[in-house]
Amino acid sequence: MLKALNPITKLFVCIIWLTAAVLVFDARFQVACIVIPALALIVFNRTSPLLLLALMVPFALFGLGFLTTSLLFRQESDFALRMAGESLFATPAFSAGITLFLRAIACGTISVFFALTTDPGAAVRAFMVYCRLPARIGYSLFAAMQLVPDLASEAQQMRLARAMKSGRPPRRFPGPVELFSLVIPLLAFAIRRAGRTAIAMEARGLSPDAPRTVLNAPRFGRGDLIFALVAIVVCGLSIGAGSSILR
Repeated sequence: MLKALNPITKLFVCIIWLTAAVLVFDARFQVACIVIPALALIVFNRTSPLLLLALMVPFALFGLGFLTTSLLFRQESDFALRMAGESLFATPAFSAGITLFLRAIACGTISVFFALTTDPGAAVRAFMVYCRLPARIGYSLFAAMQLVPDLASEAQQMRLARAMKSGRPPRRFPGPVELFSLVIPLLAFAIRRAGRTAIAMEARGLSPDAPRTVLNAPRFGRGDLIFALVAIVVCGLSIGAGSSILR
């Protein structure tokens, strides 16, 4: 259901929610920015909750840095009062740190919502048609999408070849030394592929001024309008609910 929406619509909605998450300094609204996109992914996109938790780990660590900085490294921090016997959880520093912690996770959840519900190829085609993305940039992005899985396959083939040569099975996860030894061969493979792609693009007459037809470009429909209106209304209600509770 969510994947059928136009990527431009989802990007517009995510930008609104991200802007609100940055401007509204309220922990309750940050919680809403986490829960609502997560529920939408689980209910409508059938996304595994464990996958969402795993994807939120980097954002949680980033937010934890905000929390510890607010508590321990502010000039006017109440850390000394806590050491004197006061509760740390009742200090303004903790309240501000929790809000920043939740904001980092909220921005990550909104970003993951867009990433998990949007096909990269469809997004590039939509940007080319509706946002006037230059064809050279668009086709370069298409080439990069093709290159990334090929790099992983090439790295696996190199590891298998080296394991056969040494007579030992390859490790499940490559170590630092093995990873460093794969950098130069993979870089050479990427340069060769980039050169062939550039030649192919020039051979097909890819120029910025030539007329071009983009096939399978996503279209706007009634669902996009409904989704945008519902998302904006829910965002406004969440902000209003947080403000009323604070009063």
